[in-house]
Amino acid sequence: MESVQRLKILKKTPKLSKTERRDRRINRLKRIKRDKWLYFLLIPGVTLTLIFRYFPMYGAIIAFKNYNPMLGIISSPWVGFDHFKEFIQSPNFANLLGNTLKISLYGLLLGFFPPVLLALSLNQILNPKIKKKIQLILYAPNFISVVIIVGMLFLFLSANGPVNGLVEKFTGKSIMFMSNPSYFRSIYILSGIWQGMGWASILYTATLAGVSSDLYEAANIDGANILHKIWYIDLPALKPVMVINFILSAGNIMNVGYEKAYLMQTSMNIPTSEIISTYVYKIGLQSGNYAYSAAVGLFNMVINVVLLLLVNSITKKINDGEGL
Repeated sequence: MESVQRLKILKKTPKLSKTERRDRRINRLKRIKRDKWLYFLLIPGVTLTLIFRYFPMYGAIIAFKNYNPMLGIISSPWVGFDHFKEFIQSPNFANLLGNTLKISLYGLLLGFFPPVLLALSLNQILNPKIKKKIQLILYAPNFISVVIIVGMLFLFLSANGPVNGLVEKFTGKSIMFMSNPSYFRSIYILSGIWQGMGWASILYTATLAGVSSDLYEAANIDGANILHKIWYIDLPALKPVMVINFILSAGNIMNVGYEKAYLMQTSMNIPTSEIISTYVYKIGLQSGNYAYSAAVGLFNMVINVVLLLLVNSITKKINDGEGL
C-alpha cells in the first residue's frame, strides 16, 4: 500500500520547467565549487578503492574459463558455469558450507553483544585515569598477530599446558583441545571475541561519550538507578550504531579469514576446521587450480551479497526503516 501511495504522489508531482532545471544545475555547480577542496580530499580514497577493489574484479572472469597462465585471461577458453557445478556437486560442498556458516553465525551472535556490554560498563567508570588504563588493557589484544594468538592457543591448550593442568586436577584426564574437532569452533570463536572485543567497543564508547549529561542529571532527579539509565538513555543512543554494525557484520558472514583457521588446523580437526576460505587457499595457491578457486570465491561472495540484502531488509522492517 505504501509503495502504491508513493507512486500516486510521484505522478501528481508536476515536472520541473526548463528554468527550474537550469537553476538546479547552477546551484549544484556552485556547491561543487564551494566544496571543491572537500572533493579533492576524496581523490586518494576513491583512487585506492578503484585500484584495489574494482580493477581486480576483472580477474573474476577466470571463474568462467579454463584458465591457462600461458594463454592469459582473454585467450583462455570459456567453460561457463562448469566450475560452479563441480564445486556444488563435490562431496566436500555441504561440509565446507556448513562449517563456514556455523563459525560465522555463531561468531556473529556470540560476538556482537560483548563489545556493547563492555562499552556500557566502561561508561559507568567515572575516574578517567582508571578508565584509560582499563581501555588500554582491553584494546591491546587487537594488536597481537594472528600467528602469535594461535601459538598462544596451542601453548595454553596443549596436553602439558596450564588449562589441561587444571582439567587433570578435577577430572584426572587431559583433553586434546586442538586435535578434537568438537572443540575447534568454540576455541576459534571465543579467542576471536577476546581479541577483538575491546577494539570493537570503541565506536560504542564514543557514541556514549556524546550523550548529553543533562539526560543523566534528569534521570538522577527522577530517582533512576544504573539499570534505568542504561535501558532508557544508553541503549537508545547505541541503537542506530548497533543496527549499522550488525548489518555490516552480517555482510561478512561468509568472509571467515583463512589465516587463523588454517593455522589452527591439524590432521585431526579437519572435519570442522576446513572452511571455504581455507579450501580456496589450498586449491588456488597450493594446487594451482586458479579458475576453480576463483569460482569458489565468487560463489562465496554471491552468498555474502544475498545475506547482506536479506539482513538489511529484515532490519528495516524491524526498526521502521532504519538500515543501510
